Amino acid sequence: MDEYRDYGPAAPHGPDMAGTHNPIHQMTQNERQIFDYLLKPDDSYNEAGVYWGDMPLAQQVKFVIKGDSKESRRELSNIWAMFKKDPMSPFAYYFKNMVLPGAGLGLEGYVLFSIGNLKPLFEGSFSSCWKKPHSICNATWLAAVEYMEISGIIVGQILVGILGDWLGRRWGLIQDAAIMFIGLIMLTAAWGVTQNGWVICYVWSLFFYGIGVGGEYPMTATSGMENAVGSGKVSTKDDRLHRGRKVTSAFLMQGWGQFFNQVLLILLLLIFHHGSGNPPYSKVAAQWTYRVSFAIPAVGTLWLVYYRTFKMRAAGKQLAAAKKKSKVTGYDTESLKLTFTYFGPRMIATAGAWFANDVFFYGNKLFQSEFISVILPDNTSIMPGWLYNLINVGVSLVGYYLASFLIDNKLYGRKRMQMVGFLMDFILFIIPAFNFSYYKSTAHVREFQTMYFLSSFFNQFGPNAVTFLVAAEVYPTPIRATAHGVSAATGKLGALTASVLYNYIDTQTKFYVVPWFGLMGMLVTLLFLPDTTGLDLKEQERRWQFIRAGRESDYHGVAVHPKHLSWWERWRGVGRFYDPDLDYAQKIEDLRTDWEAGLARRAEEKAGDWDDDEGGEGEDSLWSSDVSTFFEKTKGGSPMLLPKGEKEPGG
Repeated sequence: MDEYRDYGPAAPHGPDMAGTHNPIHQMTQNERQIFDYLLKPDDSYNEAGVYWGDMPLAQQVKFVIKGDSKESRRELSNIWAMFKKDPMSPFAYYFKNMVLPGAGLGLEGYVLFSIGNLKPLFEGSFSSCWKKPHSICNATWLAAVEYMEISGIIVGQILVGILGDWLGRRWGLIQDAAIMFIGLIMLTAAWGVTQNGWVICYVWSLFFYGIGVGGEYPMTATSGMENAVGSGKVSTKDDRLHRGRKVTSAFLMQGWGQFFNQVLLILLLLIFHHGSGNPPYSKVAAQWTYRVSFAIPAVGTLWLVYYRTFKMRAAGKQLAAAKKKSKVTGYDTESLKLTFTYFGPRMIATAGAWFANDVFFYGNKLFQSEFISVILPDNTSIMPGWLYNLINVGVSLVGYYLASFLIDNKLYGRKRMQMVGFLMDFILFIIPAFNFSYYKSTAHVREFQTMYFLSSFFNQFGPNAVTFLVAAEVYPTPIRATAHGVSAATGKLGALTASVLYNYIDTQTKFYVVPWFGLMGMLVTLLFLPDTTGLDLKEQERRWQFIRAGRESDYHGVAVHPKHLSWWERWRGVGRFYDPDLDYAQKIEDLRTDWEAGLARRAEEKAGDWDDDEGGEGEDSLWSSDVSTFFEKTKGGSPMLLPKGEKEPGG
């Protein structure tokens, strides 16, 4: 590991008494330009080689706007070129890169949010069982519909998160789809000799399905993020500029799942209830509506099992590469211990914020029942609730997409987006809490509705999207799925807390309680969450290699730049190790190691292509004649890094 300390002419060679020292070689301007191109990309560094986080604020704003404008023009130009060649190709690209990676979460959103949508239909058609006083069904089992669903998700999030880091991402993705498919068959066929028996069967089917759903969270986040990263040694622009968008674009399929579920339930009820959505609801109409609504996604889930088995063979490539570097074959317990040692406070941020968010996510429903009761005081139909829910999902989708578009913006990004979202939800809940009667009145119920829709918007354009991304992004590859699963499971404990608590307090008290979770979420985000916007994911992995080797202080790259550290980490002094000049020299030596490994591999294989199990495709292009010449002439010696802009002597 001593090669990391060979930083230049200051290396302690001592006098060359024996004449054995290699000469110190200077880097030519051309070589410098090539290394700058590789190590200081123009989306993160300006012409002077200054990292965007080191620039003064005004210069930083100008740099970001210029870079984003350039990238937007490039993307629009590419879309137009695709459209001219084939008008359907942009949609095919979106389907392949955004829809398919999030298909599991789309199915999850469809099924799990249908449970709440179906409850009023069951209460209207099986009132003696589902409606209080539950004369023929056990009230505990009916309450367990929500509890067991959430419990299954928690089990899946933790269990599959661990297994995903142990056995691989691809295995976790296949297993999730298979469990969800079997769970949908169970839900579609659920019945019993009594209505209470049916409820029990329904509850256990939800628990089993929930395990598959829970596993989708860590598996979709980690595989989507790692697939956004180039497989070579040098990171790609796509990772730095669009990693967040790729992951959140998969996550927003959850919103489309909710949307299609609500649309299908409305259509199915109209079909099986003689074209009417009004009561009384027959048991036959309710049964057909409910069972067909679960049978439809079962077909899509079966296809997902096939797709993940045969078309996603490379899903675990980054994890395999990380394990190979650490010489680990099973579960990396050492990385788990080190993660809690070095990144423990980050867990407070990712898990604590997700907990607070899920209390809000379920609290949002409080608005709907209240304003419907004011607008339609004598309503007994389930249709108004379903239609308002459809509008709310549409508003949420706007929030999902806006989050996806702005989450990689360096001036706004992850941390600010989450804090603003929490703050706005706090405000939108605290206002009606202390003016409840005023906003529930007929004269002001429209303002109440507006706050309902805005709270949905800021929940998606804020903590709901960000928590899903950062719970994987701020942790190292070997335990990324585990960390995401634990954070997500803590979030579902927030949902469980809300569902239990809401049974024991009235609606106005709920409005008194819920807002403070927004302040809690904002506080843990401010203190413990690092802002990884614009940060190279491979740079984080590079830092992790130093930590795992017990050499944290020897890493000097941008992963410890104060811009990418939490307030807590800055207070602990983690940023004191940042030194761009030392880091530049280190990276050149890292490239030298890779170059030498490539030479050795080619010598062994007698082949002209540098490739291995870690996925080094395309890396040959790194080794231009100038780079190779530089490594050749500085082999075994200490290269002198000529200051940028200074010419080689005699040149």
